[in-house]
Amino acid sequence: QVQLVESGGGLVQAGGSLRLSCVVSGLTIGNYRMAWFRQAPGKGREFVAGADWSGKNTYYADSVKGRFTISRDNAKNLVDLRMNSLKPDDTAVYYCGATSGYGYIKSVSQYNYWGQGTQVTVSA
Repeated sequence: QVQLVESGGGLVQAGGSLRLSCVVSGLTIGNYRMAWFRQAPGKGREFVAGADWSGKNTYYADSVKGRFTISRDNAKNLVDLRMNSLKPDDTAVYYCGATSGYGYIKSVSQYNYWGQGTQVTVSA
């Protein structure tokens, strides 16, 4: 059974930092591209950051470039998202996703597996 379990969310003031973690079981993440998405109330799920199989190549939404960093540890089956200079607009449920495909990494439809999400709330 594949499980992706996110943790690290919480309430933080604007300008603060959080580190999200996604622990994966039931699959070897080295065979998957991994990404973080987020979903704010009333909005669709949007791409935040992604990493290819080795983590050598990373991708970011324009809105988080320079503030967020995705990293992966294939040996530990773990993916992290470090978030700095947080803004109220970053408030959302953050999801970890895994894709075995070769398509557009920023597309929700590419992802085979999802975690249950972790809430991030940034106060002004």
